[in-house]
Amino acid sequence: MSMVVMKFGGTSVEDPAAIGRTAAIVAGRVALGKTPVVVVSAMAKVTDQLLRAGAAAALGDRTGALAISSRLRARHRDTACALVKNPADIADLLNFIDLKFDSLDEVLRGLAAILELTPRISDLIVSYGERVSSRIVAAAFRELSIAAAHVDAREIIITDSQFQKAIPLDALIEKRAAEKLRPLTNQGKVPVMGGFIGSNEAGITTTLGRGGSDFTGALIGGALPAEAIEIWTDVDGIMTTDPRICPDALRVKVISFEEAAELAYFGAKVLHPATILPAVKKNIPVLVLNSRNASNEGTRIISLAPHCKSPFKSIAVKKKLSIIDVVASRMLMTHGYLSEVFAIFDKFQCPVDMVSTSEVSISLTVDSNDKLPAIAAELGKLADVKYEGKKALICMVGEDIRGQNGMAAQVFNAIRHINVRMISQGASEINMSFMIEEDDAEEAVRALHAAFFQHPDPAIFDVGARKKLVDS
Repeated sequence: MSMVVMKFGGTSVEDPAAIGRTAAIVAGRVALGKTPVVVVSAMAKVTDQLLRAGAAAALGDRTGALAISSRLRARHRDTACALVKNPADIADLLNFIDLKFDSLDEVLRGLAAILELTPRISDLIVSYGERVSSRIVAAAFRELSIAAAHVDAREIIITDSQFQKAIPLDALIEKRAAEKLRPLTNQGKVPVMGGFIGSNEAGITTTLGRGGSDFTGALIGGALPAEAIEIWTDVDGIMTTDPRICPDALRVKVISFEEAAELAYFGAKVLHPATILPAVKKNIPVLVLNSRNASNEGTRIISLAPHCKSPFKSIAVKKKLSIIDVVASRMLMTHGYLSEVFAIFDKFQCPVDMVSTSEVSISLTVDSNDKLPAIAAELGKLADVKYEGKKALICMVGEDIRGQNGMAAQVFNAIRHINVRMISQGASEINMSFMIEEDDAEEAVRALHAAFFQHPDPAIFDVGARKKLVDS
């Protein structure tokens, strides 16, 4: 049995036409003798609207919150009616949608009364997107003669109780997948479940964090295990950089797990940073594919990619960062000082992207957020502190960067007209990163892309697509 986990993002299930394309893709896998397990996100923009409804209710705006819910109810009902024509099936589906939105309305009314949006309530509110979309997609599949069976993801993705960014419990997920998914696939059915959501061992709804549907797909792929994990989105795969910045960006045909992880963490939007971890553990290839261009080969992510003649595979950008400078000339080398500094970031659950030290100072980069004044105040008890926002991190990923003579000189010569604030290469052989002003980010990317992707390796990059672009 050739099992494949297929995760479809919000734009792949955003409306009846998109769901129709998704159904055709899944039917194609079945026709090839594959056994699919399908994971779907909420319909495009639904999670954002649910978050707005929760925020409105927490401010006491019950009318505004319920109005958002009403619009979402109508959107899901309209989508269901466009896809499912069997009278009994559509009646059952519409009843399900109404029950779920009635339940959501009750949560919003209660929230408007207590005026406190806890992480637990927030997870419950946003979970409705995937819970309803997955049921609609399963019904649409059956309408098109795909033997789909809806599965509540919360019965399989078991996590701890860290609401809004729960940590999966792998052993329990493997057990639940064997109990609830294997029997369905053995019967020739296609399980359809929502991504992003789970539950703790007490059955209380949790979420894996924004972008967590990718993570769900990889968790299920690792738990079964599958022969491949397909991430279906609205782009042709991982690109050499953001095509909105560089229209001549190339599709990367194959890349290593390690390289893809670096790109995902440092700003590439195609993948959730944690997505590939379960795949790495089980050595399962991940394919990034385009549901709007299903014939495209996409990007294949494997444990060991073939050698690339070009020095870099891709350039990622992470914006909205801040640099924090901590200066303590008499304390820096004192035993335990660094651990005290990082304990403060841990206290505020603020991850650090990059670190640079000298004899008298530490510079760190973090996501700009409203916790920075409090973090700076805590750090101020240990040393002199200042921080600056509106910074961007440029991450260049490739093979053995550290082992290529003169590579750093070539990189910084390409952006010699741009001021660089921090540089990091450190232990990583595949990543060179540096900080610049956010306003300079796109110019830096264009200059670097022009310098390093003029003669790309055709074995690694889709050079033919660039030729077609030029010819047109």
